[in-house]
Amino acid sequence: MAQLTELIDLASERLGGVAIEANDEFFAPKENLLKAAAPIFIADKYTDRGKWMDGWESRRKRVPGHDWCIVRLGAPGIIRGVDVDTSYFIGNYPAHCSLDGSVDGVDWVKVLPKEMLQGGAHNLFSIDSPRRFTHVRLNIYPDGGVARLRVYGEVAPDFDSLEAPFDLAAVQYGGTVVAASDMFFGSRHNLIWPDPSTHMGDGWETKRRRGPGYDWAIVRLGTPGMIERIVVETQHFKGNHPDAFSLDACHAPLALVEDLATGRAAWRELIPRMKLDPDSQFEARGGGGPHTHVRLNIYPDGGISRLRVFGWPVRDASVAGSASHR
Repeated sequence: MAQLTELIDLASERLGGVAIEANDEFFAPKENLLKAAAPIFIADKYTDRGKWMDGWESRRKRVPGHDWCIVRLGAPGIIRGVDVDTSYFIGNYPAHCSLDGSVDGVDWVKVLPKEMLQGGAHNLFSIDSPRRFTHVRLNIYPDGGVARLRVYGEVAPDFDSLEAPFDLAAVQYGGTVVAASDMFFGSRHNLIWPDPSTHMGDGWETKRRRGPGYDWAIVRLGTPGMIERIVVETQHFKGNHPDAFSLDACHAPLALVEDLATGRAAWRELIPRMKLDPDSQFEARGGGGPHTHVRLNIYPDGGISRLRVFGWPVRDASVAGSASHR
C-alpha cells in the first residue's frame, strides 16, 4: 500500500478537486474531505450543532438508506486506490464504504465494492479499473464521519483541449517526479504542483552535502514534447538555495526508473550549469526533442520550490503512443 500513496491524489484541492454535493453534512461540511493538511482534533471545540470535527460528518440516520458525497476530481484520471481516512472518528465512523466513478457526473459505475472501515485509521483500498473518471461518489453505510478522502491514481488529461505551449511537467497534465537523489527536508513531488509555493516546506529540499557530487530529480513529462522554456523557482529558499543548476533531457518512453537514475538512459544536456539566486525565479530557453523526461541537477544541494517545463506535445503517433507503456 505504500506504493499507492506515492501516486497523485486526483481529488486534491491543490489540483482543484471539489466536493460538490452531499446528501447530509449536518455535523461537519463536505469540503473538509479534500483539505490538503492532515486532520486535527481539538478536544474542547464545539459548534451549535455539536462537537467540531475536521472532516465530513452526517447526522445519525433514522431512516433506510446511506449517505454519500460527490467529488469532482481536480485532475481526471485512472484510479488505482483510495484512502478513506477516519482519523479522530472513533465512535462515529461509518461501518462500511464504497466508491462509484463517473465521467461528468453521469452514468455511475462501481469501482470499489462495499468494504468494512476501521475507526481512527487510514483505510487503504486498491482499485483495478482501466477507465478514466472525472468524478467519484463516496458512499458511507449507514452514516457517520470521514476525515479525508484521497483518490490515488494516474492523471489522464485531454491534451486535445489544451492550448500549447503548456507545462509538460505539471502534475495536472500527467507529469510525475519519478526519482530524486535525496528529499530529506522536502518531497520531490512538490516540484510540479500547479500552485505557487507557499513556504519553504512546500518545495523539494535535500540535506547538506558533505562529500563530492550533486543532487538531482527526474521528472517524467505528462506527454512526449518539444521543450520551449524552463522555469526554475527558488521562492522561500534564502540561505539554502542551490548555488547552480543544469537540466538534462532524454527520449526514453520505455525506460525503467533504475535506468534513468543510474545514467543508463541517453541523457543530453539541455541547459548548461547556471547560477541561481535565492528566493527568485530563473528562466531559460529549451530546445530539441521530443523528450519524455528531464533531470534537474542542483549543485551541490539545497532547495527548489517549483520546476516548469513549457512546450508542445508531440503529435506523431509513433512517438506519443509509446507513452502508454511508461
